[in-house]
Amino acid sequence: MRTLGILRSEITTTLRRHRTYALLAVLAAVPVLIGLAVRIETGGGGPGGGPDGGAGPAFLTQVTNNGLFLVFAALAATLPVFLPMAVGVVAGDAIAGEASAGTLRYLLVAPAGRTRLLLAKYASVLTFCLVATFVVAASALAVGALLFPVGEVTTISGTRISFGEGLVRAALTAAVVAASLAGFAALGLFVSTLTNSGIGAMAATVGLLITVQILGSIPQLSAVHPYLFTHHWMSFADILREPVHWDDLVKNFQLQGLYAAVFGSAAWARFTTKDITA
Repeated sequence: MRTLGILRSEITTTLRRHRTYALLAVLAAVPVLIGLAVRIETGGGGPGGGPDGGAGPAFLTQVTNNGLFLVFAALAATLPVFLPMAVGVVAGDAIAGEASAGTLRYLLVAPAGRTRLLLAKYASVLTFCLVATFVVAASALAVGALLFPVGEVTTISGTRISFGEGLVRAALTAAVVAASLAGFAALGLFVSTLTNSGIGAMAATVGLLITVQILGSIPQLSAVHPYLFTHHWMSFADILREPVHWDDLVKNFQLQGLYAAVFGSAAWARFTTKDITA
């Protein structure tokens, strides 16, 4: 019961911060901007109605035929940068922010224990990952249904599925995207245990994200690409195949689990031995 109380308190605190509201508002605005841009560019016509044709995020050309595809396009647009940056802010501030505000010592005075507190912090970050991803998906679904027709979904494999099944796959895609951020969340939590500066931890976490993104774009470093936590992020597109292709999705889950285990253990080793002075 004590563990559940700590977990509930941490999740509530994370989701009720003004910074969290601001991050979620920015994420919710991205599908709106994408939908309006597509609508204005194509005039609501068929795919490739504008001069840029198929340029832009994946699934963008299908949006005009079926507004449900705006969910997939918005997730494809936000996953490389916007979603992980928001997660990096929350994860980087999880421990360092408490130390910077002078509240970390008081949290540990309660009979919570460092391990239990760290697990609660990580769970709250994962909850934010899930909430943020579904905010993007919900915003995209609402805008897509408002601006474009909706109906049966044509999968990447060329088959057609019902709109209801398409909704299920959109929800599954959002869940997969949220799970894809688990490894990065653990990395951010580890960084947060290394400093007492919340701003410094957030900046370092986002900096690591940018560095990994750059490394992943250099062809000469292709040997290390499979080990980067971003490598299988776009595998969620396989959910829109018929049948669903699970190979890359499983590899993504395994990689995220590995990062979560390694950096979660590193965060635990650091936090349980750290001299808390703030």
